Amino acid sequence: MRDFILASLATALLAGSAEAVAANPLPKPTEITWGSESPFAVGSLTLSGVDSQIVQDGFDRAVKAITDLKWIPQATEAPVRSFEPFPTASAAAKRKTRKRQYNTGTNSTESLLSVHCQVKDTRAPLQHGVDESYTLDITKGSKSINITAETVYGALHAFTTLQQIVINDGSGQLIIEAPLSVKDAPLYPVRGIMIDSGRNYLSKKKIFEQIDGMALSKLNVLHWHMIDAQSWPVELDTYPDMTEDAYSANEVYTKESIKSIIEYAAARGVRIVPEIDMPGHASAGWKQVDEDILACTNSWWSNDNWPLHTAVEPNPGQLDILNNKTYEATGKVYKELAELFPDNWFHIGGDELHLNCYNFSSLARDFFAQNHTMGDLYQVWVDRALPNFKKQANKTLIMWDDVILSADAAATGEVPKDIIIQAWNNGITNINNATALGHRVIVSSSDFLYLDCGFGGWVGNDQRYDVQANPNATDGSPNFNYGGDGGSWCAPYKTWQRIYDYDFTEGLSDEQKKLVVGSIAPLWSEQVDDVVISTKLWPRAAALAELVWSGNRDKDGNKRTTELTQRILNFREYLVASGVQAAPLMPKFCLQHPHQCDLNLDQTVLWTQAA
Repeated sequence: MRDFILASLATALLAGSAEAVAANPLPKPTEITWGSESPFAVGSLTLSGVDSQIVQDGFDRAVKAITDLKWIPQATEAPVRSFEPFPTASAAAKRKTRKRQYNTGTNSTESLLSVHCQVKDTRAPLQHGVDESYTLDITKGSKSINITAETVYGALHAFTTLQQIVINDGSGQLIIEAPLSVKDAPLYPVRGIMIDSGRNYLSKKKIFEQIDGMALSKLNVLHWHMIDAQSWPVELDTYPDMTEDAYSANEVYTKESIKSIIEYAAARGVRIVPEIDMPGHASAGWKQVDEDILACTNSWWSNDNWPLHTAVEPNPGQLDILNNKTYEATGKVYKELAELFPDNWFHIGGDELHLNCYNFSSLARDFFAQNHTMGDLYQVWVDRALPNFKKQANKTLIMWDDVILSADAAATGEVPKDIIIQAWNNGITNINNATALGHRVIVSSSDFLYLDCGFGGWVGNDQRYDVQANPNATDGSPNFNYGGDGGSWCAPYKTWQRIYDYDFTEGLSDEQKKLVVGSIAPLWSEQVDDVVISTKLWPRAAALAELVWSGNRDKDGNKRTTELTQRILNFREYLVASGVQAAPLMPKFCLQHPHQCDLNLDQTVLWTQAA
């Protein structure tokens, strides 16, 4: 096994072509040029040129990873091998396959001993739009790796690229294939994942692990859906009793633990944007403040009659929009958390409001009796809650796209244009509609980016699974368990190729495209906790990371999904070696035999010109 990997590595190193390099960093840099000289040996690296603790710490982490892992690429890029043609009467003779050869020498002629890093602004705050660009150059005859960056966050990205391109030649010698020139910057300022600690608690250790994966793949926004109707694990001074609705005393985020998560992320260039989902998905925690500010918490969520359901899942509950006390409580909760989190953005939720739930509120029933609609009620929330939040702490607010686009509940009046819309429904249609209305948009389309999809349903006592015939005995059609979604509303599972192939600005005008600020892949946690979170996020989140960093097309406009294959397979192994428990994507055979696990031998089958 090891000899096979080393043979593949040696073939790449000795191929004498700038395209046949063994290192294959993810995300692929915007511009990267490899020379064809002999690789440079890498000695004990030191840092010079910049006075910044963030940069020094990032450099130290990168050097430790380089020296500890002594990384040998586990999946290298190579042309697909020749195969014997399907037999015909005039079949050609069997073609011989060239065997890889392994050379134990490193072929290194130069030695790199230092990293010279110049950062223009070492005090730029970690906020939306901060410059993350960098350059990385190794010139012939140099003993230094030269890095430039506008801010410390660009420098951190340079280091994560560096630690992926310093590799072990098989004899223990660390090398870089050089000369090398990288000029890199992201396509989008928002590149992230969403974690959900409301359905199942996630430990600080596991959140750190996700941040490590984000830093390695240059994702920069951790959207933290902190609470939900099922539990309230967030400690607040304003309402200390809210954590009575945590799952246990050991499953609570104290102020100190939240601050340590924020600091850990910031040191790695990752912003944390908190979400407190309001006014829907509200029960746990809020009922410890005042049960009068809630509706339908004692209803049966499905009503055993789906048209009358009060929630899409247990536990039901929504904040009573017409109760004045609701705004005092939500304002205080928002204010305390807005002061705790340094990011200028704050997510206030706003998804999945149900009229049926408000039938349990006498105030709402009277409102509807006056010929008002659910959309009118949502507009009351927009008109009262949003100014109240802005008064408490003037941050940029994010809301799910329901507020402007829900067929059942969208607010019927004006929604401020400075509200950033997180588009999760109806794919490009909702992205188009939200940007057409003038809103900035974060792309989180469930059809492409929901990482919890395809694992089946989770609610109990479900008669739909008690089916023995396939297909339906009555009419021969596919049923819930055979050809259906199996209880996962957003099935099927979103593969890395599905994620990477998403052209989420297709059909948008140039002005609309400017309003798309990036993308976040959510992982809802009904079936997620510490045990499985990393395998469900990684390495699929890395496909999104490259999509929003350098795109999914080559310089000629062709889809480069096939090119990503070996890169993401190798990156998965790198994540695991780095302590991020990423799931395998393919049998290991596929890592070791480039493109022999492709559906099509034609390597251009995905090539389509950019619109």
